[in-house]
Amino acid sequence: MKTLAPAPSITDQVYTSILDAICDGELEPGARLTQDSVASMLSVSRQPVGQALMLLKQQRLLVDAGKRGLRVAPLDPAFLRSIYQLRLALEPYAAKLAAANATAADLARGESLLAAGGKALASGSIGELIDADMAFHMYVYDTAGNPLFVDVMGQLWNHLRRAMREVIQHPELRETVWREHAAIHAAIREHDGARAAALIHGHLERAAAKVDGVLVNPRAAARRPLSSRSGSVRRGARSAR
Repeated sequence: MKTLAPAPSITDQVYTSILDAICDGELEPGARLTQDSVASMLSVSRQPVGQALMLLKQQRLLVDAGKRGLRVAPLDPAFLRSIYQLRLALEPYAAKLAAANATAADLARGESLLAAGGKALASGSIGELIDADMAFHMYVYDTAGNPLFVDVMGQLWNHLRRAMREVIQHPELRETVWREHAAIHAAIREHDGARAAALIHGHLERAAAKVDGVLVNPRAAARRPLSSRSGSVRRGARSAR
């Protein structure tokens, strides 16, 4: 018999629904959330909502909103600079290890991720582009063979998803990102660790400058489409009453 994968708990479903709404721009910075309002939107009880909100607060995606409730944290340029400083320290080494450790199966997976990035470019979907970008970098961490890269960066990518949504509104930046990804993967495929590390370092420096430029100068950011301004949480969780 096939092994059955455990179904996600109600708390996990609530957490994912709120997280995706924040990262996808449906809940904008400053949007206020309470246990009651979220429980009503998702048709669940207050307990899993409270647990999910506490976890999101611990992850700095929500902050206190006065005496009652929470609000979506603002995009903080200083915090994002800190994330990119960490990435600049870790990712070149991860790319070097990936180049040393990559198997034929790893390289095939990398090629498929590049193909997925090409499809996302053709579609013009912001969500697909962000998902493809995240998948490529997680591939580098995973191929490096050190699980701590995946654990550490997996948490921080939720903040990067929010920032990337602002940056990737600029179409001229999208193809550049995927050309750079292709060059990084070519170095990994050729087991050239020094070149992979140098390429990803330059890639991250440019990305950090773009994020900082957009966030410190809001006029440079493209307007979000109206469809992303609903301020609602997806009704993805089952009833837990």
